[in-house]
Amino acid sequence: MQEKITILVSERPRQAPADTSLFQLRDQIKPDADIVIYNGAPAMDDRPLHDGDAVVFIRRGEMPDAEELEALMAARHTPGVHRIVRAASVGIAGLGGLGSAVAIALARIGVGRLVLADFDVVEPSNLNRQQYFVDQIGMQKTDALAGTLERINPTVQVQTHPVRLTPDNVSNLFGEVDVLTEAFDRAEEKAMLMETTLRTLPNTPLVMASGLAGYETANRVITRKMRRNLYCCGDGASAARPGHGLMAPRVGVAAHHQANAVMRLLLGEAPEA
Repeated sequence: MQEKITILVSERPRQAPADTSLFQLRDQIKPDADIVIYNGAPAMDDRPLHDGDAVVFIRRGEMPDAEELEALMAARHTPGVHRIVRAASVGIAGLGGLGSAVAIALARIGVGRLVLADFDVVEPSNLNRQQYFVDQIGMQKTDALAGTLERINPTVQVQTHPVRLTPDNVSNLFGEVDVLTEAFDRAEEKAMLMETTLRTLPNTPLVMASGLAGYETANRVITRKMRRNLYCCGDGASAARPGHGLMAPRVGVAAHHQANAVMRLLLGEAPEA
């Protein structure tokens, strides 16, 4: 009987004869592939395959099916981590510089369900720091961001609410999320969400942001635990003012602190540790 080896093709095991070469396998599985990835690097030449090798065959412009995408994501994160993240639901209140970046980070790691709320539309001034495009100007932020997330990871369920958040609707919109992210610009909106969440959703962790304006060192942006189920990312001091506005790099650092804090909470870890 001919000896067999096991190759990971898009992270799914596949048996092949021991004398199969890389390009022979390509021709069997996807002969029109433009790019061949062999053990994490592009391969320009044919070569023998060995047991345990990992290959990916890519045809430009072709979207992987949901099963293949899931396998690739699970392998990147490790299956145990990906299973928890995939089952999670995260709310994002406000879809500006913070919220749009948090949403994209969470979609890229494969969070199963994102609940997005913002009443605003995309304006030209948003483009200096928010994750939108020129051709989305005038669109509802919820619609624009949902479209972008669909392109990034179509397996993520996105629920949108193009409404202004008030003390009367926060618990209805976010009552079933595992973690809620605050991503407002205005102090009074931040205070409203914090007070309402602590009162109506006391068991839901809230990840806030404060102190992220300007272009000072990003090394002062940290994640702090403020009280039970309340965390804040930023330097706690750098407010927007003339000559000291909100800019993409520092806002992005704070947003990714928030996304990482959400990830750690989902996995049962302390965000500030």
